[in-house]
Amino acid sequence: QVQLVESGGGLVQPGGSLRLACAASGTIASIYAMGWYRQAPGKQRELVAGISSSGSTNYPDSVKGRFTISRDNAKNTVYLQMNSLKAEDTAVYYCNAKVLGAGDFWGKGTLVTVSS
Repeated sequence: QVQLVESGGGLVQPGGSLRLACAASGTIASIYAMGWYRQAPGKQRELVAGISSSGSTNYPDSVKGRFTISRDNAKNTVYLQMNSLKAEDTAVYYCNAKVLGAGDFWGKGTLVTVSS
């Protein structure tokens, strides 16, 4: 089992920045990839950033150049740095971990609101 706890969401003005954090605990050694997803009202959950165990990252075009995923293995934490935020980035952001032999684990989410 893996437990994920997100933090760092909040209200930010357009053009501003936020950093989300996801602290992982449990059978961490079995995690082979982690990522951040978001879900806006009335929309499907979508991937916004992924990072593999080797450190390779991937982003959709909608956030490429604005969002950066990183990890601190010593703290078992994955971060999402979000810059140049837009109103359309408003969503609940979820941390995801892919675990060998166990599938996907999710955090409870943290709300990001981009508004003036």
